[in-house]
Amino acid sequence: MGRCAAVVDCSQRARDVRRGGGRTARGSARPGCGGGGRRAYGHDALGSRYSPLAEITRENVSRLQPLWTFHTGEAADSFATARPTALEATPLVADGAMFVSTPLGRVMRLDPRTGAQAWVFDAHVDRKADYGDFVSRGVSLWRDPAAAAGSACALRVLVAAIDARLIALDARTGRPCAGFGVGGTVDLKRGLRNAPSWTEEYEETSPPAVVNGMVVVGSAVADNNRTDGASGEVRGFDARTGRRRWTWHPVPQDSADAGWRTWTGPNAHRTGAANAWSVIAADPSRDLVIVPTSSASPDYYGGERGGQNLYANSVVALRASTGKLVWHFQTVHHDLWDYDNASPPALVTVRRNGRSIDAVLQATKTGMLFVLDRETGQPIIPVEERAVPASTVPGEVASRTQPFSATPPLSMHRFDRNSVFGADSADRAACKAIVSRLRYEGIFTPPSLEGTLAIPSNVGGAHWGGVAFDPARQLAIVPVNDIAAVVQLIPRARHDGKMEEGWEYAGMRGTPYMMRRRILLSPAGVPCTPPPFGALVAVDVQAGTIAWRVPLGTPGALAPKRMTEPGGADSAALRALGSVNLGGAIATAGGLVFIGATLDRQLRAFDVETGRELWHAALPAAGKATPMTYAVNGRQYVAIAAGGDGGVFGKSDEVVVFALPAGARH
Repeated sequence: MGRCAAVVDCSQRARDVRRGGGRTARGSARPGCGGGGRRAYGHDALGSRYSPLAEITRENVSRLQPLWTFHTGEAADSFATARPTALEATPLVADGAMFVSTPLGRVMRLDPRTGAQAWVFDAHVDRKADYGDFVSRGVSLWRDPAAAAGSACALRVLVAAIDARLIALDARTGRPCAGFGVGGTVDLKRGLRNAPSWTEEYEETSPPAVVNGMVVVGSAVADNNRTDGASGEVRGFDARTGRRRWTWHPVPQDSADAGWRTWTGPNAHRTGAANAWSVIAADPSRDLVIVPTSSASPDYYGGERGGQNLYANSVVALRASTGKLVWHFQTVHHDLWDYDNASPPALVTVRRNGRSIDAVLQATKTGMLFVLDRETGQPIIPVEERAVPASTVPGEVASRTQPFSATPPLSMHRFDRNSVFGADSADRAACKAIVSRLRYEGIFTPPSLEGTLAIPSNVGGAHWGGVAFDPARQLAIVPVNDIAAVVQLIPRARHDGKMEEGWEYAGMRGTPYMMRRRILLSPAGVPCTPPPFGALVAVDVQAGTIAWRVPLGTPGALAPKRMTEPGGADSAALRALGSVNLGGAIATAGGLVFIGATLDRQLRAFDVETGRELWHAALPAAGKATPMTYAVNGRQYVAIAAGGDGGVFGKSDEVVVFALPAGARH
């Protein structure tokens, strides 16, 4: 379900495309819809994470330098919270201004050349709250086509605060737009099918999508608490008034819906979650939003929600104006592994067999890349249903098959028990002993009473970092993790109330079982799975093959101690280990891929054609976010929120911006 779009609404451009019967080239977009700014989380409404800027190239990127840093202030003691927060926002740039949001619901307007603050809005989020993912991944922008230039709220900043308030602000002043909702705010907890049982069960971590004057919002729902968890409706709101225009239920509530019969059991249709907590992509010209949904509640036991469970764990196309279902593709049937669609969809044009096809790229926690036709949802690269292991848990009926993309796996699908890793021979022996006691029959081995080895883990595979796409080279670039988890179901009647250190426990109320899980680490704190623990992977979507795969970063605290001591290992040996990573990549016309994401707290640039690392720079904490690039007066900048997570990724409240020195710009 997850913890884990944003756009200046270019509706006029969409109408122009429809009238002209063709496409507008990326580089020729009218002002406000492309070019030198970044006006959406994924660069544009389509979420391609590609920039046409090319001042920074493979030849000069080695000279990239920090230019300015902005502190949000939330690392100070005066902003202390009960639970660690993470600055994961991707800044947006429009009309000569940068907009940044924070976990505490504060929004800032900055000068993109210097970082000087023009205004700050404070939503006054409760700092004592216990949100599972205390983050904000950014804001959205909407330009009101009926408003006079320069008038109040002609350009709006839309932020979905962690406490489930949708707020509209005037981009010039930071003041709430009085005509939106009640005093500029819409309460997103109102009108849900299953109301939250407690404040933090229902939250917002991603920016909304804005398309043709409609604000489309998903949600994040706390995992594994109860069968009838908070419901995961996707809703459309009028961007001018905040009035709710439509609601779509990922757990069907209409018996005439084809998905209704894929939920079996007396209480199945009361199931919660199946929510869209990741970023929603939009195709304005087709009046579509592409919604990535997550697992139904609870994640690891589905005995109370029998069947295939459409439209959980699916990529869903909805009519943006009405919320009507257009098509769907399910990436995991009857999810038992917390295999949410965490990655934002990327809407791109792929070339296959001499044809150009508008497509949806969806990377998954299962380590697969699905390439779907944007009109129909049908696979462009073939998908095969393959037999997978059955469940041995009383009351559970796992799906007999799961969908597998013909594209080679992005991350490990099969683990050889003899290939365990560890800090030394004794540590490896301990890992082998742990693994030998666990059920494991390859990917999609269901949770069990004795404990199951889950590869990929609930972290992925591909994660909320998503996909960056280079259209010229037809390369999809995806950050992935290659670590395992241990998942165990515990009969509720036999649980003695004790909780072992190092495990995460969940109640799963309404089922006969509790659940516990942990990342599979050795006694020395090193992953038991072989390196690299994280990688950056490029897929050639024309050929359906892996173009390159390189370890991403170095593992920080997860490295064997012997390798981090003086003289313990050279840099090449550490780089070969890779890093657990959370954060996205972007691609540019300069032939580059930029990504932070790693435990070693670096921002890196890679050659998009080869995967060779060309540059890196230290950050104050991990860039657990997606970077962005923009241009002002012909100068290209690269920005990243380097906020860490308050734990192993470090802690900071800084946005860091890089640029070439004047002499290296040409």
